[in-house]
Amino acid sequence: MLNDLFAQLRTATAPAEIEALQNGIWQVWLTTGDAALDKQLEAGMRALQAADFTRAIGVFDELIAAAPHLAEGWNKRATAYYQRGDYRASLADIAETLRREPRHFGALWGQAAILRQLADPRRALRTLKQLEALCPNLPGLREQQLALREQLEDGGGAF
Repeated sequence: MLNDLFAQLRTATAPAEIEALQNGIWQVWLTTGDAALDKQLEAGMRALQAADFTRAIGVFDELIAAAPHLAEGWNKRATAYYQRGDYRASLADIAETLRREPRHFGALWGQAAILRQLADPRRALRTLKQLEALCPNLPGLREQQLALREQLEDGGGAF
């Protein structure tokens, strides 16, 4: 099912179609097949929504310990770290997410955002190229790539 959704995402051009396909993929990622793990994932997401990042990280720590193979546990903990301002920890969890699901567009988008904030436009642009391979018509992608290319041409960023 995921492979079909990703194949459609690569060819989708309309923003509404892209959003619908991404939502379908998120539904698959957010369903573990285990009621207890699903409940734990939901609890962590509620803590995230409440901006209780310490609690969210704790819940996702437990989820990762119970099911380290689930990319979404790593991704959600990366989100909590990001929202708490701990970019290095977020990048480490994004790497784990991508190790388990290399097509994780949410993790890639987040990684690019963090790399921009850390003044590393070259790596951010590489990340966006990976994202482009998954969804070439993602709204906002071309603008982000252009801004990074311009920054690099102006001599900015890490080398």
